[in-house]
Amino acid sequence: MSLTPWALIVGSSSGFGEATSLELARAGLNIFGVHFDRRTAMPHVQEIQDKIRAFGRDVLFFNTNAADAEKRARVFEQMEERWKPAGGEHFIKVFLHSIAFGSLQPYVSEDHAQEVTKAQMEMTIDVMGSNLVYWVQEMARRKMLRRGSRIYALTSAGGHSVIPTYGAVSAAKAVLESHIRQLAFELMPQGITANAIQAGVTITPGSSKIPGIEKLAEFAKMRNPGGRLTTPEDVARAIAALMDDRTEWMTGNVIRVDGGEDIVT
Repeated sequence: MSLTPWALIVGSSSGFGEATSLELARAGLNIFGVHFDRRTAMPHVQEIQDKIRAFGRDVLFFNTNAADAEKRARVFEQMEERWKPAGGEHFIKVFLHSIAFGSLQPYVSEDHAQEVTKAQMEMTIDVMGSNLVYWVQEMARRKMLRRGSRIYALTSAGGHSVIPTYGAVSAAKAVLESHIRQLAFELMPQGITANAIQAGVTITPGSSKIPGIEKLAEFAKMRNPGGRLTTPEDVARAIAALMDDRTEWMTGNVIRVDGGEDIVT
């Protein structure tokens, strides 16, 4: 019986998630997308789905809170329902966790009201870090993963370096990378790999919220050996290449996709 490969992209409506959804559809995968957008953004979300269909792929997007356990369960139920009428066997070939939603408050400030709170810290680490584990657990429980499945999570240089007001997100990225290592260890016996993708500085709707991003981007472009900033499409093409079955022995890594940006001090 033939297998039908799908990608599940959490954070699919912009930035890295959008670019990866389109690139993987171009490469032959059907796409499940999870995003959390207001009504004004829905025309763009529809455009993404139309482009995926234009590649001849099936697509189903969910506008929901990816960090809510009950809503996450409903997403998986609807995914399974989508598979039933088609018959055959379906599986998640690529899972990408690409959520940019967290606090950008400083730890210490003369204005104490501006300091990151316990609730903000815990929310950021949960949504941008530990949330990855809960999505993978659900896929594993529902037998959606199989040998050859690939798990990717978007990290950044902020996971090991300091960027002003990026402290909570930096902590979340470090947690995310730790979870990737543990998932890689536990899933390797099943032939499933897990890697973090460290993108270079990229202008996306998420990164645009970082205070001082313009100066950060200017410095990154100046020191990048490639002479430009990383784009979401750079990352998407790398993921499409890395999902090849010949990469079965690559797991537990933080893979830089940044044109050499992070090796320059």
